[in-house]
Amino acid sequence: MEPTLEEALDSRKLRGGYYTPQPIADFICKWAITEPAIRVLEPSCGDGNFVEAVIQRLLKIGVPETELFGRLKGIELLEAEAQKSKARAANYGLNSTTITNSDFFSFLATNRNERFDVVVGNPPFIRYQNFPEEHRKLAISMMQEMGLTPNKLTNIWVPFLVLSAGRLNPGGKLGMVIPAELFQVKYAAETRVFLSRFFARVTIVTFKKLVFKDIQQEVVLLLCEKQVEGVNGIRVVEVTSLEELESLDITEVQNEEVKVLEHDTEKWTKYFLDEEEICLLRRIKADPRIQLAGSLMTTNVGLVTGINEFFMITQQVAEKWNILPYTKKVVSRSAHFRGIKFTEQDLLENAAADMDSFLFLPPDEDFALLPPACQDYIRYGESMDFHKGYKCRIRKRWYITPSVYEPGGFALRQVGDYPKLIVNETNASSTDTIHRVRFQPAVDPKKVALSFLNSLTFAFSEVTGRSYGGGVLTFEPTEIGEIPLPLLTHTRIDFDRVDNLIRQRKIEEVMNIIDRELLIKQLKFTTNEVKQFRDIWKKLSGRRLNRK
Repeated sequence: MEPTLEEALDSRKLRGGYYTPQPIADFICKWAITEPAIRVLEPSCGDGNFVEAVIQRLLKIGVPETELFGRLKGIELLEAEAQKSKARAANYGLNSTTITNSDFFSFLATNRNERFDVVVGNPPFIRYQNFPEEHRKLAISMMQEMGLTPNKLTNIWVPFLVLSAGRLNPGGKLGMVIPAELFQVKYAAETRVFLSRFFARVTIVTFKKLVFKDIQQEVVLLLCEKQVEGVNGIRVVEVTSLEELESLDITEVQNEEVKVLEHDTEKWTKYFLDEEEICLLRRIKADPRIQLAGSLMTTNVGLVTGINEFFMITQQVAEKWNILPYTKKVVSRSAHFRGIKFTEQDLLENAAADMDSFLFLPPDEDFALLPPACQDYIRYGESMDFHKGYKCRIRKRWYITPSVYEPGGFALRQVGDYPKLIVNETNASSTDTIHRVRFQPAVDPKKVALSFLNSLTFAFSEVTGRSYGGGVLTFEPTEIGEIPLPLLTHTRIDFDRVDNLIRQRKIEEVMNIIDRELLIKQLKFTTNEVKQFRDIWKKLSGRRLNRK
C-alpha cells in the first residue's frame, strides 16, 4: 500500500534528520528580511526553527510585537510538528492561524492569489516513489502550469522550491536549504534552467564539511533574488562551519564574484571555479580536437544479481558448498582493481584475499536437472527467501543471473581519489557496482586507458560526475560517455610501466607522463593550460574529498 505523505514525512531518514540548525535559519532570515513591511512564507515549517528566526528578525529590524500578525505564514503537514510551530509563534503573541496544518500543495491550490515578499525554509527531501500520488499529482500539475515538465525521478524539494518561487512578488527573495544535488543530478536540470531565468541573481553558500548531523547528504543554502543592484548571475560562497555564518555578510557583492549564469541544463559544479577556469572548460568543450569518451567506447551497467548476499560469494564459500565449478569470476568492488589492467593474477589475489569474486551461475536448466550441489545451494537460498526478491521473482529461473557477458574493459561507477578505465585481460564480468565497457573495433583499449589519465579528462570528470557528500564521485554509464577524452595516437608510453605506477598509487607521476605526451606534444596545449586543467581537478576533487 502506498504510504500517506504523513507517513513518508514521519521518518527520521526522510525528514527528522534534516531539521534546520538554528544558525542556518538565522542566517537566511537575516539575509532575506531587510524591510519591515513584508510578508514571509515558510512552506514546511516543521517544529518552528524558521518560524522563530523570522519573528526574531522582524523584531530586530523594528516591527513591534503588536504588529507581527499577518507578516508570516507557515505551512506544516504533520499535526504534531505544526503544534510545535504554533507554540513557538504563540510565545510572541501570534495566534494559531499563523501556522496552517496542511499539505503545502493543497494550500497553494486553495490560495492561488496569495503572494509573498520572502520565502524561507528547508523543504523535505523525499524521493518520487515515496511521494503519495494524491500530492504528487497536485504538485506536478501546478509545475506544469508554470511551463515545467518534471519527471518521475523528481524529489519533493523541487516542487517546494519552484512553486514557492512562483508566489514571490516582484523584487522578492527566496532562501532555502537545498540538497547539493541541485548542482549535478539530471532530474534537477530543468530546475537549474528555471532558477537561471526566474531570478536575477543566485547566491549559493556551501560548507567545507557536512553540517547536518546523522546524514551524509550535502546541503547548500540557496539564496535567490528577483531584482538586484549590480551584476546579474551566480556566485558561490564557501564557508568552513556553521559558526562562520554568524559573521558572514554576503550583502556586499563584488562584481567579480558574480559569474554568468547560463540558461542551460548543464551541471552547476563548474561554478565552484573562477571565471577564467569556467571559460577554459567552455572553450575546450567546443574544441574540435577533443572527442567524447562515448565515441571510443560504449558503457553499460554491470550484471544485476538481485541479491548479492546469495549470488556473490568467496572461494571459501564456493568450496564449502561444492559449487566452485558452477561459478563465474566477477568483479564487484572498485578495490578489486589495482591498476589499469585486470589480469588473471589479480583474480587469484582477490580470491586469496577472501573477496566476493565468484558469481553462483548454475546451468540454465530446470531445478530437477541441476547437479545436486547446485540444488542444495538453491534450497538454502529459498530457505532464506532470497528467491522472493523482485529481480529474482520476475525471472524464468530465479537462480540464473542474466547478462553475464565479459566486457573489454571496466569503468569505475564510484570514484574515490580519481577515475580510471581498466582493460580486462580475463574472462571476468562485473556487478552493477562497476560499469562494463565495450571498445570500438578500431580502437586500442590500452591507448584509451592510458589516454584517460590526463589532467583535462580528470578536470571534466569532476564536473560530469555527481558527489553526494560522502567524498565519492558517482557516474552513470551515459555520464562516462560524456567525458571529454582526447586519444593518444603515436606513442611509446609503456602501458605496463604506467599500470605498475598506478598500482603504487603514483597518479601524479602518471599524469605528468600522459599530459606531456598527449596534451602538450600531441595536442599543443601550453604548459600553463595543462596546469590549469590540473588545478581544476585538484580544486574540485579536493572539495569533494574534504566531505568524507
